Parts: sequence; structure tokens; C-alpha cells
Amino acid sequence: MPTNIITTDDLREFKMELLDDIKKLLSKKGSGNLKRYLKSSEVIEMLRISPGTLQTLRINGTLPFTKIGGILFYDSEDIGNIMEANKVKINQG
Repeated sequence: MPTNIITTDDLREFKMELLDDIKKLLSKKGSGNLKRYLKSSEVIEMLRISPGTLQTLRINGTLPFTKIGGILFYDSEDIGNIMEANKVKINQG
């Protein structure tokens, strides 16, 4: 198995590429590319919850939704408000 030698120039180049990728991701987020209305599958992926958990949030009224033609949509602003309202703050001191 051949050995590859990594130089400081290689590391510097990798760092610059990584920083460029991070900047691109942050600029997308900051430019308002977040969709206003999300489908169930998008909410499940974004919050990393199960379909059953999403259904429970709908049923108990925690997460408002709109149903159009059999497709459920969720307002991303509502999701943000719910996340903020349920933020847990632990006082250390």
C-alpha cells in the first residue's frame, strides 16, 4: 500500500476549500432560501422526527398545518416559533 505524504500546502488548500463550502452554505441560509411552506417529509427531515411524532404534533395542536389536495403543508415560521417557545434554558451557577 503506497504512502501519501500530506504537506502543509495540502492542508492549507483543504482548509480554504472547506471554508468556501461553509460560506456558501451560510449565504444560502442567510439569503432566505428557506422555503416558507414545507411538506411533511421536509419537516420530518429538518426536525429529525418520525412520521408518528409529526402526526402527534398535528393532532394535539402543537404544529398548525394546511391541507391542500391531500398534501399537508407547514409554515416554517410556525416551526421556528414553536422551537423558540420550547427552548430549554438551564441556569448554571
